[in-house]
Amino acid sequence: MKGFDLLAILTNPSFVQMLVHGVKMTLIIFAGSWLLAMTLGVLLLALRMLPAKPAEWFVEIYVSYHRNVPTLVQIMLWYFGISSLLPNGLQEFLADHNGEAVFAIVALGLCQGAYFSEDLRSGLRSVPKGQWEAARALGHSYMGAMAYILMPQAVRNAMPALINHTVSLFKNSSLAMAIGVAELTHAVKEIENQSFRVFESYLVATVLYLAFSLFLMWLGERLERRSRMAGTV
Repeated sequence: MKGFDLLAILTNPSFVQMLVHGVKMTLIIFAGSWLLAMTLGVLLLALRMLPAKPAEWFVEIYVSYHRNVPTLVQIMLWYFGISSLLPNGLQEFLADHNGEAVFAIVALGLCQGAYFSEDLRSGLRSVPKGQWEAARALGHSYMGAMAYILMPQAVRNAMPALINHTVSLFKNSSLAMAIGVAELTHAVKEIENQSFRVFESYLVATVLYLAFSLFLMWLGERLERRSRMAGTV
């Protein structure tokens, strides 16, 4: 039985290169899916606020689906199911350009967008109605009031929930391993298979995920503190 030897992992150039590549892919998936999710969250909120019942029903169905279907199932649906419905030329292009990561970003972004939209909606509902009336009295249009008066306050109110779901999105990026994306968890699994050092391999993964998650929480707390100071009259 091998003794504990963390340096056997950290001093091996091949393993280090695999870890670096895994971290890079994890950050790419996280950043891409976060941008998609936040954009979609704002669009879903705007759609839900339209004076049309079908739009509200659509958003409710969308949110309900993504809340109740496991994220891993959604990733597999996109990679194994929806991808097969695409034109052959597009399938070949994706196969040659890291399509696994693309589908992971799409699936994670669409899923997290449902949560972001609900966070923003809760933040918007906590904005006093007098703010909307004041914005209209000052001559702002609907879009102007939303963009310059209401949404900044909604984002500030929703900041704690947005931070929590951002950290969850980062951790869920590890699910991309299921479709073959060479992100951090996939890299650690390969290192464990080659080195036969299970504890050391997953200890490295644990430390890296913990470090990035704590950094996101620290960054979120700073942003929340700055937004509170900016909102203080």
